[in-house]
Amino acid sequence: MRLRNVPGSEDFIAKSPYVCTEPNKYQGKWNSYFGNDNPVHIEIGMGKGQFITEMARLNPDVNYIGIEMYSSVMHRAVKKLEQMTVRFNNLALLCMDARRLSDVFANDEVMRIYLNFSDPWPKARHARRRITSRNFLAIYDNILDKDGHIEFKTDNQSLFTFSLEELEAAGWRTGAVSHDLHNDVMMCSGNVMTEYEEKFSALGNLIYKYVICR
Repeated sequence: MRLRNVPGSEDFIAKSPYVCTEPNKYQGKWNSYFGNDNPVHIEIGMGKGQFITEMARLNPDVNYIGIEMYSSVMHRAVKKLEQMTVRFNNLALLCMDARRLSDVFANDEVMRIYLNFSDPWPKARHARRRITSRNFLAIYDNILDKDGHIEFKTDNQSLFTFSLEELEAAGWRTGAVSHDLHNDVMMCSGNVMTEYEEKFSALGNLIYKYVICR
């Protein structure tokens, strides 16, 4: 499905206090950006921002950074945030390509990475673009703290199978796996749903999740 362009979206999001327009300046210094020494968690492909906004609300002692490649999508997230009466001091948004993460975060700077309902890129020739591929795992390996981990959720069984198969080749260890998250008492504890998760689970789709570490 083609992404609908929103005219003026780049200018709109650039004016938001939530959006950091020069993230390269804070490589290795994100705690100075937030003004504290709290751990940094990032969501790659934040979409309309429901997940990361709720995480920021629930966990004020964690600094959250939402990353979205498309300004037209981030436009919606920013609009929703600015309509809220609550101001989040522990939330920042970056409009950028995830392939540039190493330019924005220093080694071991991120404690947790969330990958939620990522584009499955179903054609085999596009496998390298899947953000759970070994190519992206190599990027995450640079920025993730040695004690950190990655959480991945999807309703796409093929993508989940592919993602699990990539782990060994990339040198990652599986911490936990669920093939039916919403009926998994332990792994679903404290689960915060994304917009897609609410939609797909309402249709009866199974939700898959893994937690991995280095």
